[in-house]
Amino acid sequence: MSMTAEKRYDPVMDAPRDESAVLSAETPPAPRQEVPEAPLRQPRSHAPLAAGVVVLLLLAAGIGLWLYFRQYESTDDAQIDGHVHPISSRVAGYVLKVNVDDNQYVHAGDVLVEIDPRDYDTALAKAQAELADAEASAQAQSINVPVTSVSTSSQIRGAQADVENARAGVAAAEKLADAAGASEAQAEANDARAQADLPRYRALVEKTEVSQQQYDQALATARASTATVAGARASLAAAEQQVQQARQRLTQAQAALESARTGPRQVAITESRAHSASALADQKRAELEQARLNREYCRIVAPVDGVVNKNVETGMYVQPGQQLLSVVPLDDIWVTANFKETQLHWMRPGQQVTISVDSNGRSYRGRVDSIAGASGARFSLLPPENATGNYVKVVQRIPVKIVLDSGENRDHQLRVGMSVIPTVRVR
Repeated sequence: MSMTAEKRYDPVMDAPRDESAVLSAETPPAPRQEVPEAPLRQPRSHAPLAAGVVVLLLLAAGIGLWLYFRQYESTDDAQIDGHVHPISSRVAGYVLKVNVDDNQYVHAGDVLVEIDPRDYDTALAKAQAELADAEASAQAQSINVPVTSVSTSSQIRGAQADVENARAGVAAAEKLADAAGASEAQAEANDARAQADLPRYRALVEKTEVSQQQYDQALATARASTATVAGARASLAAAEQQVQQARQRLTQAQAALESARTGPRQVAITESRAHSASALADQKRAELEQARLNREYCRIVAPVDGVVNKNVETGMYVQPGQQLLSVVPLDDIWVTANFKETQLHWMRPGQQVTISVDSNGRSYRGRVDSIAGASGARFSLLPPENATGNYVKVVQRIPVKIVLDSGENRDHQLRVGMSVIPTVRVR
């Protein structure tokens, strides 16, 4: 029954009246009516209070979630990065054997490819023979150096002695020539006297003032003095000839001395030849080492532990520098995450990171290693140029390097290029 249909209770009209007052007023009594019961009061509704509580709880939850999630920055623009080691041939030749397959895990030092080594064995033997010949020549030249030095010193000393002897011989010959000249002068003087005495003795003999014997003696003396003059002249000529010969010997000795004095230059030339021979031996030694290296390069080994991707087959002819394989070391990988520049305000190296991987659904632990010095667009082939009239601001992404904690990828399930979602705790 609705409230409008109910008969309302009026406390003034329906209140009990005093009978005496009614009688004195001599008014006929009104018909007595039954007083209806007052309706029961309905309980007060608590819905607004509950709604307010719910709103407060939702607000508190939202604030809590906001405070919680503002501690983290995350992005799905991230992937696993790592080193890719290209392995190339260092020598030319035919591939004799390939010891690995695609995606095989290898260890550092494992032989991956073998190249036919016969040409390099021949080159190695030739280099060894040339080195032996060069070393022998260098040894012989080195022996010649002291021999030439000693011989040169002896020649110089001998030439100097010869010069001194020649000079003494010249002096002696000149003295003999002087003595011969004096003897000649004496003989000429004696001869002149004897020749002058001879006419006087002849005149005296004719007058018989002296004996014939005295005249004969004077004649003999004159003839002897003449002969003595001739002998003295011959001796002088011989002495002068000896002087000339002595002077010639001195000239020869001086020439020999000058020739001997070129000995140090000969020693220098010999030393230069020895150095040249030694340098040639060093060159041949280097060629031998190169031949040895080329022989070793016929065996191509893995530089690091990792997974192989090969581009070579048995029987191929490869050239130096031609890439044959690639090795990806799975123990040295990291995450490159391209965060928006608005997410880097509180990001610092060393902060903890949780990395969710799409391939296996696992989460890995890591830390922020470094933040790139430029946005990814700056490293592109054609970086954008914003100095134009139609410039539109675009939020840039900055690469952030995240490294895994030690032992996180022990099972090597992570691969380079996998998509991941890193979450960095920045507060």
